This record gives sequence, structure tokens and C-alpha cells, in this order.
Amino acid sequence: MSAELISILVLVVVFVIATTRSINMGALAFAAAFGVGELVADFDTDTIFAGFPGDLFVVLVGVTYLFAIARANGTTDWLVHASIRLVRGRVVLIPWVMFVLTGALTAIGAVSPAAVAIVAPIALSFAARYHISPLLMGAMVVHGAQGGGFSPISIYGTIVNGIVEREKLPGNEIALFLASLVVNLVIAAVVFVLFGGLKLRNDGRVAETAPVSASSSSSSSSSSASLSAVPVSSSAGAGADAKSAPEGPAADREESPSAQPEDDTTRLNPARMATLAALVALVVAVLAFDLDAGLTSITLAVLLSTCWPEDSRNAVTQIAWPTVLLICGVLTYVGVLDEMGTIDWAGEGVSDIGVPLLSAVLLCYIGALVSAFASSVGIMGALIPLAVPFLAQGEIGAVGMVAALAVSATVVDVSPFSTNGALVLAAAPGVDRERFFRQLMMYGGIVVAVVPAVVWLALVVPGWG
Repeated sequence: MSAELISILVLVVVFVIATTRSINMGALAFAAAFGVGELVADFDTDTIFAGFPGDLFVVLVGVTYLFAIARANGTTDWLVHASIRLVRGRVVLIPWVMFVLTGALTAIGAVSPAAVAIVAPIALSFAARYHISPLLMGAMVVHGAQGGGFSPISIYGTIVNGIVEREKLPGNEIALFLASLVVNLVIAAVVFVLFGGLKLRNDGRVAETAPVSASSSSSSSSSSASLSAVPVSSSAGAGADAKSAPEGPAADREESPSAQPEDDTTRLNPARMATLAALVALVVAVLAFDLDAGLTSITLAVLLSTCWPEDSRNAVTQIAWPTVLLICGVLTYVGVLDEMGTIDWAGEGVSDIGVPLLSAVLLCYIGALVSAFASSVGIMGALIPLAVPFLAQGEIGAVGMVAALAVSATVVDVSPFSTNGALVLAAAPGVDRERFFRQLMMYGGIVVAVVPAVVWLALVVPGWG
């Protein structure tokens, strides 16, 4: 067996173990990089670590550090309140508020699961209270998160654009962002129509402060509970959860929204104003002055921490360390594959199919299918480098292909086996979780079957880039 084939099989084993044993894929990838590098390729330590993505490490730490401070001082809660007030509490617009809110959070640097963990408990509480389909609300939250997920300063965006730059591929940050935004926006519109969104026009308005006040005061704990409840995405977990007595939407309606007082999360204090200014400054620094997103984020976070140490005391512990470990581990292993020549070998294998467009759609489906059960970040980190030799032939546009791979690997995150889907499942009150689990699984299956072909037709076939 060739060294290249062994390294590919080890990558498959990493994905399988990470999916079935709930072990961080990055940690497994570091171990695989060490084992394959030392035992198969006979690399020294310096060669193994040559692929460590130091620039992406700084971006991941810096952006999530800044966002952790925004969450700790209540800036994210204030954004929720402001969003509800913006539409004056109209029920029919609430799902779109949640879509825009999660999209905005991921676009300015929140990790997608963190944005979903913050918004999903609030959104699904609205769904239970006002008889909105939980599948509709959950899908709007997840697709919103993915719609904003590829902005130039977002986590996904910086990862993909960093990989594209490292692999010396043609790239277009705005095209990548718009591709994901448009695809997720179209899907959200279809879901809104199919699952009763139009019927909400007759449901009037909600009190501007009521449902959010009820949940925002516990949004941090709800988010933590949702994160810790991710294993509920398994069918066994869903079945066990369904045995508990659900909360009835009617019971929620018995509470008088207007009787609940406006709390502190509706007010802008100096810390929140400074945090909002910092987020705007980050966008301007990266887009207008081409400054490094990671170093800029860390600098802004340090300034906020210096001025308000109480709010940011625990922010460092809230950095998305599992995501940092995951992407750094996977890309370090991909670096080993590159040094071994495995990427060229695999790319030539894909090219040998002889039909470039067929090879492209197969890669999109592989990304979607694996990502529905594993890490989207990990899939993107592995698939894009594997496609480099295939793209180097020039028969397929690199910009369109990268965008298609990125969208295919992330749009399926509504699956209950993914982190975002599991968070939605865990956050839904008053539902039969086993039934809701099956709904999410069926919906995720439809997305896996349909979306890769659609983005292939829209982005790859025309030859963009």
C-alpha cells in the first residue's frame, strides 16, 4: 500500500472516530500528523509543524475573544432587543429577525455554533409561545448563521480565504460571502413559505420586551445548556428526551407579556457602546485598511478588557478553543499530506475521471454528506486543498468551485447530527423531541440531496473565476 493511500485512509479514520466517539477532530488530526509524519513519511518535527496555520490561529483566537466580551457585557442581548423593536414586534417578521440576527453575529466574527446557541433558545421560545413551526424557526436560525458565515471577517470566511491564499488559488472574498448569503437566503425563503410563515401575517404583534426579556436574562445559561446538550442529536438521546413532559405553548401564552418589566439588557451602557464601536472598527479596519483581522480583534479586545475588566474577566475561557484546536489540527495534517505529495496524488485521481464537471459535483456531494455528520470546518480544510491539482488544470473556475464547496459543506448544518442542528433540537421547548429530531433529519437529508447540485449548476457550470 502506497504512503499516499495510507495517509488518505488515516484521514478517513480521523473523520469516523471524531463522528462516532465525540473526540475533537483537531486533536485526532494532530495525532495523525505525528503518526503518519514520523512513521510513514519519515519527517522530522519541523516538517510536521510547517503546516501549522499560525495566522488562522490568531484570527480564531482574536475574533472569538472579542465576541466573548460582547456576550459577557450584554451587547449581544441588546442587539436581540434592538432587532425585535426594529420590526415593532410583528410576529410574521420574527423568523426573519432571527435569520438576520444570527447572520449578523457570524458576519462580525461569532463562531456559528456560538451564534446559534445564543439565538436559538430565544427564537424557539418565540416559536412555542406563538405557535410558529419549530422547524421553520430552527432552520431560519441555522441558515441565518451560515448566510453571514463567510463574510471577510467571519471565522468561516477567514479560514476559507486563508486556505485559498495558502494554496495560491484565485480568490474573491466578496463572491464567497455573497454566494453563501444568497443560497441560504433563498433556502430560508422557501422554508418560510412551506412551513407556514405566510400564515403568521394574521397573528398580530408581540410585546417588544416580553419574550426576549424572559429569555435574555438567561441567554447565557441557555446557551451553555444548549452547548452541553449537543449529544441529544443522537436518535437515542432524542428518544429519551421525548419522554419528558413538554411545556405547552398554551401555558406560555397565559403569562402576560406586558406584565414583565423591561430589564437592563434593553439599555446601552458605556461598555456596550464601546463594544459596538469596536465591532464597527474591526469591520472598517479589515475591509477599508486591509489590517489583519486576528491582530485587530485581539487589540480591540485588550482595550475593552482594560477599561472594563469585570466584564471580560472570563472572556479568555470563552474563546472557541475547540474550534481553534480543530482547524489547526486538521490543517496541520493537511500540511503533512501536502509535504508527502498526497494532495497532488488525490487531485490527479479526481482528474482521471475525465469529466471535470462530474468531478466537481462529486466533490460537492462528498463535502455535504460528510459535513452533515462531521465538522464543516474540518471538511473545508481538507476538501479545498484536495481540489487544488484538479483546479490547476484551468477547466473549472476556482472562485466558483471554492464557493460551491464551502456552501455545500456548511448549508447542511441544520442536520441534527451537526452542532448547529443539535443546538436547535436541544433548545426547543414544548416539542416532541423524537418527532422534531426526525423532522430535522429529513430536512437535512433533503438539503444534502438538493443543494450541492444546485450550487454546482449556479457556481461551477458557468465557470466563475
